[in-house]
Order: sequence, then C-alpha cells, then structure tokens
Amino acid sequence: MDADGCPVVSVAVDIAKEYKKDITIVKNYAHNITSDYAKVVTVDISRDSADYYIANHISPGDIVITQDYGLAAMILARGGIGINQNGNIITEENIDGMLNTRHINQKLRRQKIYTSKFKKRNAEANTHFETGLRALIKE
Repeated sequence: MDADGCPVVSVAVDIAKEYKKDITIVKNYAHNITSDYAKVVTVDISRDSADYYIANHISPGDIVITQDYGLAAMILARGGIGINQNGNIITEENIDGMLNTRHINQKLRRQKIYTSKFKKRNAEANTHFETGLRALIKE
C-alpha cells in the first residue's frame, strides 16, 4: 500500500486481517502510521521514494493500493494489480487514459488555468473501495 496521503489505510488493514492476507504499508518518515497487523516500511521523504520501493518489491499478482497513476503503470508492468482509494481497479485498458488525464491536469495547473479542489471523502467512496478490494482478494 502506498500510504502517503492515503485515506483508506485502516480499512485496507482491516480487510487484509479479515482475509488473513499479508499487507505492507509503505510511507515516508513524515507520516506517523503504525499497525499491530501490517508490516510498515518507512522510506526517505524524497519524491517518489515510496513508489520506487513498492515497484521494486512487488511480485506478479500482488495487489497495490495507490492513488498515483505513475506508480500504477509501474505496478502493471511488473504484473501487479492496482486499485485506487476509491475502489477503481487500474488495468492495462484504462491506465493510458488515467496517465493522459494526469498529464493534462498537471499542464493546466502549471499554467494556472486549472486548480483542482478535492471533494470531501464520503462513506460511499469507502464502501466502493471495500467492495473493489474484496473482489480483487477473492480473485
């Protein structure tokens, strides 16, 4: 799990525990995350440290929770399975569109044309995440 800024850490740990699955939380040292069940790995705070750690330590078939589509592309290339914090499964079929949207939004933000305001997370998003993660685990 790419835990830096991830709103579903405790939900994912609870589901992993329920299914008796190993879970590794990767975070930089600026985040205070502990768990009595999950393995917690702390990496350097430099840009993309958690992403590179995850990409270099996954095996084919591993499920990775991330909201970073660049990391998701690396996960797919290594045979992993991606899911974001909203329960959307990241696949070979949809990653190009996600990366393209990310690129366009970054370009607009640099030009100060577009600024995104994230909507407050709601219970429906958590339910969708739980449903998606449970479905992946059952596969």
